[in-house]
Amino acid sequence: MKFIIGKKSGMTQLFDENGNAIPATVIEVEPMYVLQNKTEETDGYKAVKVASGAIREKLVNKPDKGQFKKADVEVKRYIREFEADEEYALGQEIKVSDMFAVGDHVDVSGVSKGKGFQGNTKRHGQKGGPSGHGSMYHRRVGSMGANSTPARVMPGKKMPGHMGAVNCTVQNLSVVMVDGDRGILVLRGAVPGPKGGMVTVKTSVKAK
Repeated sequence: MKFIIGKKSGMTQLFDENGNAIPATVIEVEPMYVLQNKTEETDGYKAVKVASGAIREKLVNKPDKGQFKKADVEVKRYIREFEADEEYALGQEIKVSDMFAVGDHVDVSGVSKGKGFQGNTKRHGQKGGPSGHGSMYHRRVGSMGANSTPARVMPGKKMPGHMGAVNCTVQNLSVVMVDGDRGILVLRGAVPGPKGGMVTVKTSVKAK
């Protein structure tokens, strides 16, 4: 299992040897540091806890400071846990070039762009009502369901509400470039979130 914590820098395009344009997302990756190895004997499963990203020490709470002190690591902004079969040394530094290579397939998770409060037409892709003059019902929800039975709106009804700002995953993207010296990972395609948003990259569960 390969994994990394990164920051979405934006999108660009690369060109292959045939001159075809490849849409690509650039992810800035700072070195990660190992905070804890979780084992089946003590925790019931195997995983590794890592941290990355600069932050002022005054912004870190005491429980997290204790984790960093135990691993002899400077405080970091992001703490994440990944499945891992092998054990790492506490405080070990992990770079993007230690994990990924060109041709790997990965899943990328992040928080999608927030869209605020949206109607059902944009939020769920529903069609509009009659467009004729005087219909007074163009972009609203429509029928709420049965009348007297059960006399309520059933759970799960697609209605207007807050759109976006949820954790989502894009699967099976391919790695097109890795630069360990500059801490850059370039993936083919788009990944969730805005520029500067934190993302996690790990081995794809659907890779062939």
